[in-house]
Amino acid sequence: MFPPDIEFDPDDNYADGHAGTEFGDDDSQEALVWQLLLLVNPGDEETALQQFAAYRDASADAPDAEPAWLLKDVIDWTSGFFVEAADGATFIDAIAELAARWNLRIDWGVEDPTDDDFLAATDVPALMAVAHDRLREYGYTLWTWNTSAEDMHAGWITLSRDDEAMRALAAELGIELRAGSDAF
Repeated sequence: MFPPDIEFDPDDNYADGHAGTEFGDDDSQEALVWQLLLLVNPGDEETALQQFAAYRDASADAPDAEPAWLLKDVIDWTSGFFVEAADGATFIDAIAELAARWNLRIDWGVEDPTDDDFLAATDVPALMAVAHDRLREYGYTLWTWNTSAEDMHAGWITLSRDDEAMRALAAELGIELRAGSDAF
């Protein structure tokens, strides 16, 4: 499986002419998805390639599906999360798994974030804000996208230096995206 023909280096902040926020008319949806996958897998092009192959297969099976929903299944628990709003424990586990890719551990502000009393006193948006703040300390941004379902939350993590590029890619792909500090 080969990536789209567009050359992209996530470390050059779109020095190939994309000026950070503008994309040309010839940028296909596949090219934009490939760029997004590189951003959610910083330094791990192999994972991005595997996910891109899975995305292509999924989009061939469901050509009218929105990119966010195809990406959700392709990146879940490897480069992204999709959790129920009432399931703080799964959110904590998902973020721990994602952060571990960079040898990071989230300080949730309690000794045991899996404690039933702690989980009962919080919700996923509050946990998302904590994770966003802790990740920013290490140069990462936690993102959430609008699932249009009040009972679900989804998102991914990128390098903070790629915030502008992530916003631009999400807009081009029709994904309503926010920083995790301001969950939907």
